[in-house]
Amino acid sequence: MAWGAGPQACERFDLAVIRSTWDYAGRLGEFLAWADATARVTRLWNPAPLVRWNSDKRYLLELAERGVPVVPTRFVEPGGHCDEEDFDAAHGVVVKPAVSSGARDTARYEPGHGADALRHARMLLDQGRTAMVQPYLPLVEEGERALVFFAGEFSHAIRKQPLLTEAGLIDNFRVPHPGAAPYEPSEAELRTARAALAAVPPPGDLLFARVDLALDGAREPVVMELELIEPNLFLRINPQGLKHFVEAVTAAGRDATA
Repeated sequence: MAWGAGPQACERFDLAVIRSTWDYAGRLGEFLAWADATARVTRLWNPAPLVRWNSDKRYLLELAERGVPVVPTRFVEPGGHCDEEDFDAAHGVVVKPAVSSGARDTARYEPGHGADALRHARMLLDQGRTAMVQPYLPLVEEGERALVFFAGEFSHAIRKQPLLTEAGLIDNFRVPHPGAAPYEPSEAELRTARAALAAVPPPGDLLFARVDLALDGAREPVVMELELIEPNLFLRINPQGLKHFVEAVTAAGRDATA
């Protein structure tokens, strides 16, 4: 469902599944209030506490604390101190806001351009937003992986072309998933994705999840993002994915009325 519908519109349903959230990052407080209110009148999937937890990418720190391999990430809060050397790395860095979707206000910076990356971060901080900086992983040019799960079971995966192709450019109109195509994940990628799902805090019950992965310098998969809100589950790319999604929603509906 589109999240703009008032909670009263959900009262007559046994469950509500979040499917259209494209503007939530710019209206986060409103969105989270909607999720809480909707969860009071029907069963919301994914659960409102996990929607709140997943809405801010500081969840990556919690995943790392629980032993999940993630892209090394530093967060800078408004009013916090940061220096140019914090925004440089061997292969450059990626700067983005901690609350964002569709790679909005995100850019990568090549080595030696720490001053530009710092200016990007300060722009976010001046807006009262938390900034995050990550090392750029060169092997992302072999493609990002996205593994989709329904009710905890692996459904399908895609691989897409790299997104931040031009260094130093904030482009909020770029195609978010260029060249997405069906992909068969490796056992290591499946293990990493499942470890991320296992590290989700209570209540932990997930109707849908997408785990975005890249390869680090040792060619080991690391979590870039864990998407429990993002509606793009690539159902059009894999017809079996749509079947699995319908089955999961149907089963959740039966449980809600049992």
